[in-house]
Amino acid sequence: MWRVHLQDDPAAFALLVKRWQLPVQRLCERMLADEHRAEDLSQEAFARVFAVRKNYQPASKFSTFLWRITLNLCYDELRHRRRLREIPLEPADSEEAPLLAVLPAREFSPDEQALRNEQAALVRRALLQLADPYRAVVVLRHYEDLKFREIAEVLEIPEGTVKSRMAEAMTQLHQLLKRFTIKENFTKSSKERLLV
Repeated sequence: MWRVHLQDDPAAFALLVKRWQLPVQRLCERMLADEHRAEDLSQEAFARVFAVRKNYQPASKFSTFLWRITLNLCYDELRHRRRLREIPLEPADSEEAPLLAVLPAREFSPDEQALRNEQAALVRRALLQLADPYRAVVVLRHYEDLKFREIAEVLEIPEGTVKSRMAEAMTQLHQLLKRFTIKENFTKSSKERLLV
């Protein structure tokens, strides 16, 4: 980024994009639950980085600078959706949804994979129910593997606030997952009674 800042070096900028494009897009997907909009926002994030390259001050890591720009774009998009009451065309809990996709380290049996897919869908639904500040902390910590200190820099809040938001987010996720599981079990038992 320093070469981009001082020399407008296109090769250096291309390296930055190559290195960070996938993590930025994953962050957008997890925040928005919309693969196509996430692609658009990741491109917009890099356009913004390039646009403000002359104002860049390396006071912290480049990743912090990039995460902050990306999250601000996601927050803007979420505010815009709320105003328009926009809903993504693909449901966030569909099996094809790339949101929070994880490549398994080993092959699972079809039953195990089905169970993992169901659990992942429940986690995605619960994550999308969290308020934006809580979702951002969870995504940055658990999916982008940032430390609390780094999250505090990205969000420009004290580290203690990050930790309290994480604790609250985990409590809310636990309650949501419990509610989803109870509701799902009730629905399954109702279907089983109808079949008998």
